[in-house]
Amino acid sequence: MILASVAVPPSAASRLLEELDVIVARDPSIRSRGEAALHPSLLAVLGHRVAHRLYRRGWYRRARAFAWLVKLVTGGIEIHPGARIGRRLFIDHGTGVVIGETAVLGDDVTLFHQVTLGATGSPRDTGRRHPRLGDGVLVGANATLLGPITVGDGASIGAQALVVSDVPAGATARAPRAVIRTRITTLRAA
Repeated sequence: MILASVAVPPSAASRLLEELDVIVARDPSIRSRGEAALHPSLLAVLGHRVAHRLYRRGWYRRARAFAWLVKLVTGGIEIHPGARIGRRLFIDHGTGVVIGETAVLGDDVTLFHQVTLGATGSPRDTGRRHPRLGDGVLVGANATLLGPITVGDGASIGAQALVVSDVPAGATARAPRAVIRTRITTLRAA
């Protein structure tokens, strides 16, 4: 039996290779496109692209069901199908990442594990409720960005930062650092 070849549009193939190359470039533990194909970031991004298309067509339940399935397969990367995501998103160690419905992410964004791009206020609020991240933004582990804030191009958000106001392009938002205290022990003479 001869199988008919399935033509893949060049743009789809080149975008897939681009996603694989991003993972190889940004994760030092990944050495090849073959390894990158198994990375949860790839599954999350490609899955979101499918769910987002369903969402835009008004097939909300199907979109949510597909997004839920992607969340299970990726170990907890939850991206609402309504979120708008640019090219070359990389989610490192993705567990616990949450991206809300009206979030907008630019190109070349990097998110680490347990990042939340969430909303504040009442569920009855309408319009943009989630953060907008510019191009080249890096968000550290366990950072929480809440509300309709804007993070400018090239900005960095440090690990465990709570961000509730705009961050200018190129700026860094950091959480307080741990204070190291040494304990002085006394030796008793016997």
